[in-house]
Amino acid sequence: MKQSGIDWIGEIPDDWKISKAKTILRNKSIKNHPEAEVLSLYRDLGIVPKNSRDDNHNVTSDDTASYKFVQKGELVLNKMKTWQGSLAVSDYEGIVSPAYYVCEFTNQEIDKKYIHYLLRNKMYAQEFERLSTGLRVGQWDLNIDDFLNTPIVYPPKKATQQRIAKYLDKKVSEIDSIIEESKKSIEEYKAWKQSVIFEAVTGKNLNCKKKDSGIEWIGEVPEGWEVKRLKNLFDFGKGLPITKENLKEAGVSVISYGQIHSKQNSGTRIDDSLKRFVDESYLTSNSNSLVHKSDFIFADTSEDLEGCGNCVYVDEEQTLFAGYHTIIFSSKIKQSNKYLAYLFKTDAWRNQIRSRCNGVKLFSITKRILSNVNIVLPPLPEQEAIAKMLDSKCAQIDSLIAEKESLIADLTEYKKSLIFEVVTGKRSI
Repeated sequence: MKQSGIDWIGEIPDDWKISKAKTILRNKSIKNHPEAEVLSLYRDLGIVPKNSRDDNHNVTSDDTASYKFVQKGELVLNKMKTWQGSLAVSDYEGIVSPAYYVCEFTNQEIDKKYIHYLLRNKMYAQEFERLSTGLRVGQWDLNIDDFLNTPIVYPPKKATQQRIAKYLDKKVSEIDSIIEESKKSIEEYKAWKQSVIFEAVTGKNLNCKKKDSGIEWIGEVPEGWEVKRLKNLFDFGKGLPITKENLKEAGVSVISYGQIHSKQNSGTRIDDSLKRFVDESYLTSNSNSLVHKSDFIFADTSEDLEGCGNCVYVDEEQTLFAGYHTIIFSSKIKQSNKYLAYLFKTDAWRNQIRSRCNGVKLFSITKRILSNVNIVLPPLPEQEAIAKMLDSKCAQIDSLIAEKESLIADLTEYKKSLIFEVVTGKRSI
């Protein structure tokens, strides 16, 4: 092994070459192919036809004459996201955004798939991040000259490059297959959890005499259960009239719109990771925005319909404000509302809100909408028993999900390390 002279690459085999990307790649810009298929560049998938996926929401221009033409085997880079790994050798012919770079290979002794793996590995991503310029992350831009002057390392024999690419094809495919199966398992666990919650909070899992609730989304419920509107159980208030600029490093805890919609919010308890802080001076004039045990904090807007109904349940007494873009549900009867916290997590209940929300890119959720939605309410002892059972059952399911998420994280990191070690000759194959 020898030192490559490049700190972020380190040692490479003695016979490997070190060059610059411009010795094997040339930037090109061929346009006026509006009839060609539109291609999309994904960080994880590479280049794929745009119409083969339903998760790309970028709008294709009505006039694609300015789009850049890509031939099979050419390298495509998203100059604003190259540092995230958004570059790939294309297996398809088509056109891409005019904001992308398209580079053709000029050296026949270089295996394109090897370069695909080399430039997409984690150490190159960090180098592209260093080279990118701009005031904000979303506006970072990698200059084509900086990219073409990036050092590359490779075995002198094309056959060795091909052997490395073939090895990585096999290994990466195996790892990705396990990751995909784990992701499917997570979705199945989540669906199971939703089913368990819905069956419990509507009494479907109880072997007892039932009655018609009169509400379509609920159907039959056990006798003795009631159907009420939220305004019968709660008074409604507003969160603090503040913005992000009013937040401090320490002070009085506050939970605002962003934390309600965060993945860390379970919806059934207060988590310290959700808390931000405002100055203690707010206590003297904004007591109406304080929340108490058994209250809820709802977000009054959502960027998608799925998030309509997201809320935080205040499961313990503490000094806590509701923040900007929130609606406070102040409990009229100071009893545990943990049962309702679980009910509020169900899609069946949330569909009442989703069907009444207005918006396109941002959906507005008003007090009037929330106050008039229906809930099904067992007697208090049954509410407490249901909540206790769901605490236990959901914890079990969450533990299974966490195991799969941990496996995915470990495999993802292993894949990155494997690719880096192999394409720099640190691991023999």
